[in-house]
Amino acid sequence: MTAPAPGTAAARPEPRPAPRGRRILAHAGLEARILLTNGEQLIVAILLPAMVLIGLRMLPIGRLDGTDPVDTALAAALATALISTSFTSQAIQTGFDRRNGVLRWVATTPLGRDGYLLGKILATLLVQVVQVIVLGLLAAVLGWRPGLLELLTLVPIWLLGTVAFGALGLLVAGLLRTEAVLAVSNLVFVVLVAAGGVAIPAAAYPRLLRGLVDLLPSGALGDLLRACVAGGPFAIGSVAVLLLWAVAGCLAVLRWFRWTDS
Repeated sequence: MTAPAPGTAAARPEPRPAPRGRRILAHAGLEARILLTNGEQLIVAILLPAMVLIGLRMLPIGRLDGTDPVDTALAAALATALISTSFTSQAIQTGFDRRNGVLRWVATTPLGRDGYLLGKILATLLVQVVQVIVLGLLAAVLGWRPGLLELLTLVPIWLLGTVAFGALGLLVAGLLRTEAVLAVSNLVFVVLVAAGGVAIPAAAYPRLLRGLVDLLPSGALGDLLRACVAGGPFAIGSVAVLLLWAVAGCLAVLRWFRWTDS
């Protein structure tokens, strides 16, 4: 090989995008850092579920007969954490990304829209791992003693709930204007946790309201997490309801999600 002529620059290879997996992981890391370093998001993702755990542990609310109060309190706190991250945080963040043109811009980058969504999913799961660790340690201080079986049964329910509420969060972010997304996502979060079967089991409601709560994704998630963590009754109907919400939510996102405000 001959050396380049004096005064001429050596030929450089054209820059190429990083491999697809690395792009998605980098985006997931960015999304997770945004969630974990934002004060408002930390309040919703960590502080509120911790307050639910401590409050329900101390107050005689939402308990199951013959069950340690910390178990039912932890189940409610975990459901609160899942909804806060999968639904509320993702709805708000995606809504602002859409308003600021990030969703339109990302389609022109090597990451692409599918990589953007996959990165969000991974970031959500990463933040949820942090939530589970923090809440688990706090519950252990309050007297929770987990069993291996309940931890294993928790995983598929958690993933199904993440899909259901993540799809609903994207649907809200893709249909409403940003200001409405902020209001609706926070309002829905509070209503679901307080009266949607998370803090208080559906069985504690009058019969008419019980049927309504049983059909909500929050009611199904709350019952299933109480079954996993607190030894409550495991209802196949709750699995069917949560699965139906997950499938319907994903189909609705594919049909109606808008990547731009126009």
